[in-house]
Amino acid sequence: MHSNNPKPQSDKDPGVIDYPIPLLGIIAYSGTGKTTLLTKLLPILKAEGLRIAVVKHAQHQFEIDHPHKDSYELRKSGASQMLVASRGRMALIAEPDDRSEPDLQSTLPHLDHRALDLVLVEGFKHAPIQKIELHRPQLGRPLLCLTDPNIIAIATDEAICSLPEGLPVLDLNQPETIANFIRQQLYRFGERPIHDPASHPSSNQLR
Repeated sequence: MHSNNPKPQSDKDPGVIDYPIPLLGIIAYSGTGKTTLLTKLLPILKAEGLRIAVVKHAQHQFEIDHPHKDSYELRKSGASQMLVASRGRMALIAEPDDRSEPDLQSTLPHLDHRALDLVLVEGFKHAPIQKIELHRPQLGRPLLCLTDPNIIAIATDEAICSLPEGLPVLDLNQPETIANFIRQQLYRFGERPIHDPASHPSSNQLR
């Protein structure tokens, strides 16, 4: 049985997060359209039978429940973890004592990887996982792929000069093309055929 706890991969890439199923980051500067792209990718990939989790980094404090709701009142009364469960949905709200910025590795144990085929990660630009960079040249931001060797493709809406040699370039306005690239990476990684119920191999990186 696999543990939910990710650990640095020791054999090939020291420091790379090891997780029982593939992790793929979607990274970009604010305003590029990470969430917009993900909302288009998810239905395409789900239609192929993939079970997907999304881990998102939030820049600020946030609330997902509301005053006068029981879960809110119980949490504000002192519950450090509040689990709300119904027939069709479950939510865990945790109030960690450590208020430092979370890293990806500390969030992954909260997922049930046994019910997933792929984890898409929005944000966490510096996490040691493979990533697709989104880039809009008109925003005037620097290319992340020039300094991050974990970027395996770039999705853009304009031609870009001076990209690393061999880096695949995807059309940011064609989510079907990006979804196909992700599927290809899953097969290269050795992931099971999408509709095959066989269990996964234990590894974490899209190869």
